[in-house]
Amino acid sequence: MNLPNKITLSRIFIVPIFMLFIIPFPKWLLESDFLGIIRPQLLSVNNFISSYGNYIAAVIFIIASSTDGVDGYIARKRKQITRFGKFLDPIADKLLVTAALIALVERNDITGWAAMIIIGRELIVTGLRLVAAGEGIVIAASKLGKLKTVTQIIAIVAALLKNFPLDRFTDFQFDKYAMFIAVIITIYSGYDYIAKNSKVIDYNT
Repeated sequence: MNLPNKITLSRIFIVPIFMLFIIPFPKWLLESDFLGIIRPQLLSVNNFISSYGNYIAAVIFIIASSTDGVDGYIARKRKQITRFGKFLDPIADKLLVTAALIALVERNDITGWAAMIIIGRELIVTGLRLVAAGEGIVIAASKLGKLKTVTQIIAIVAALLKNFPLDRFTDFQFDKYAMFIAVIITIYSGYDYIAKNSKVIDYNT
């Protein structure tokens, strides 16, 4: 397996680790008799997550997100673009963002609507690309698509950090507005992809 694919795989393996620092062990698990013998340890882990989990998760998310461009750059530079890499790369990207959004919804840090719109857009564009690939057409990433990714990363990190360190100086809810902007750009970029590639999904064929 070449280096770009290893980097892509690492993003997938990071997802469950990332999730561990966002969502503490549930109450039902802590109160179960089956795990009673290690309940003190689980409570200690939960306390650690409550105190530092947000910051660690944000760092993990930023590092994982940054590798998206790295694996593609290395693959192109070394001419190591493979079918496996083409299959794996979009899955790794979507899995990381989806995991973060679902976790943030569970914590009530973002609305289900925001998560649904962002995840729905990714599914629609992925489906469009799959149909296009079947026709031998490659739909390249657009500038709007890249802007969408950047705004989503900023919004998710702000939500993970609960506006830290801005909350030390102002009551301005940056995370809410950042997510709103990310949702708007997500919707518009999805529309842009569909409008420019509507021939791929011609209703008459």
